[in-house]
Amino acid sequence: MWVALIPCAVTRAQPESEFTDRRHHMVDEVIRDAGVTDARVLDAVRTVPRHLFVKREQRPRAYFDMALPIGDKQTISSPFIVALMTEALKPQPTDRVLEIGTGSGYQAAILSGLVAEVYSIEIVEPLGRLAKRTLAKLGYDNVRVRIGDGFAGWPEFAPFDKIIVTCSPGEVPQPLVDQLHDDGQIVVPVGDRYQQTLYLLTKHKGEIRERALRPTLFVPMTGQALDGVQNPIESLSITNGSFEEKDMSDGLISGWYYQRQLARLRDDDAPDKEFFLRFENQTPGRASHALQGFSVDGRHVSELTLSAWVRAKRVHAHENSDRAPCIAITFYDDQQRELGNQWAGPWHGDQPWQEVKTSFRVPRRAQHGILRIGLFGAVGTFDVDQIRLKTAEK
Repeated sequence: MWVALIPCAVTRAQPESEFTDRRHHMVDEVIRDAGVTDARVLDAVRTVPRHLFVKREQRPRAYFDMALPIGDKQTISSPFIVALMTEALKPQPTDRVLEIGTGSGYQAAILSGLVAEVYSIEIVEPLGRLAKRTLAKLGYDNVRVRIGDGFAGWPEFAPFDKIIVTCSPGEVPQPLVDQLHDDGQIVVPVGDRYQQTLYLLTKHKGEIRERALRPTLFVPMTGQALDGVQNPIESLSITNGSFEEKDMSDGLISGWYYQRQLARLRDDDAPDKEFFLRFENQTPGRASHALQGFSVDGRHVSELTLSAWVRAKRVHAHENSDRAPCIAITFYDDQQRELGNQWAGPWHGDQPWQEVKTSFRVPRRAQHGILRIGLFGAVGTFDVDQIRLKTAEK
């Protein structure tokens, strides 16, 4: 999963004790606060040294709740999404689990202490080999890693009690369904490049029952999953930018992911149609935001123009952020490396509905972007409606 927050960079070396303190704080103040409650899962995230599963230059960011690039166009998912997917599987000590998309090995390490055996497949050979070495070095002896196309699963060791997929196919590969025990579960993000839904699938008497968990954003599944798939024409139209689409289960907003402390509200005086989005937070530093990904090619697009309606009530920025609340865009290159953040805002105090328009310069190396809206640690109430993006061609 891609980056979720807008943290300030930390560049100094950190001792192991500081990594441990940051990891515990991340679990106690972020992951648990965001809704993960399984004590065994929380203890696993509290124990596994995530900083040893990322590149050295990324280690200062290891305990921010954000995805990080690991090379070869892949990322290590945010700790929250790893914890959420693990909890959704309801891992048992006797389970044999298949993971599709080893990446750096972090998800496999989390599962290692919760289940009997983990079988993990990585299609990118350098990543798979590095993950295998890292897991062995750190003593995760019940994890097997194989280089190959995860679409086909691992039939030699099937059936599996649980399957977890850490990349997004357009539809669930049938071989994975075939290799799942009856009454077993699969957690998998399914959808197109920038609009995906995380599902929990249960196999019962050969039939699959599905439950949508939440919107999300993962790198796409490659290999056989792409056979016959045409690359769609990407556009910069924002999905559900006026928040008129019906909510998903649990009040989650359709089209947006990584949602924290927000609600879709109805008001006849909303700037566009009937509904708008409200962010509300009373604890300084606590997350309150929503994100959406999009494609943008910096070789052809020089500038993006954003327009939106915003309103603020008793908003005060957190002491560690002078840019909250805001609407921001983070750009990434084809390796998922961050190219910088640009902001509209911040808005403080009390402000009535107002339309804002801002231009964002697109870095030439940009291939992707993430639009972020919310309080980002500020306290108060922040309302948003009718978000739009337009391009300026070179």
